[in-house]
Amino acid sequence: MADFVLLYSGGSMPETDAEQARVMQAWTDWYAKLGSAVKEGGNPFGLEVRAIANDGAVSNSVGTPHTGYTILTAGSLDEAATLAKDSPVFQGGGSIEVYEVVDVM
Repeated sequence: MADFVLLYSGGSMPETDAEQARVMQAWTDWYAKLGSAVKEGGNPFGLEVRAIANDGAVSNSVGTPHTGYTILTAGSLDEAATLAKDSPVFQGGGSIEVYEVVDVM
């Protein structure tokens, strides 16, 4: 088993309290369905971002900004990607990239 980071990009925030409650319930239900595969539920990211170049230059923009993350435990990258397919992030128009965490430290 290994850990995998799901990086979320894009998507929209719910506008009403009722819509926010519906979205939060969808996340709660998805995490319950995943069970012990959820190592860390994660959180959304703030709206501001800083990109730091290898020369130390700092800029206020990046390509496609990430909007949040979740960490799952799975048997393979393909299994983690399959688990990610039901994420509520898609309901708001977002997308997911899945990366394996390489345990070197």
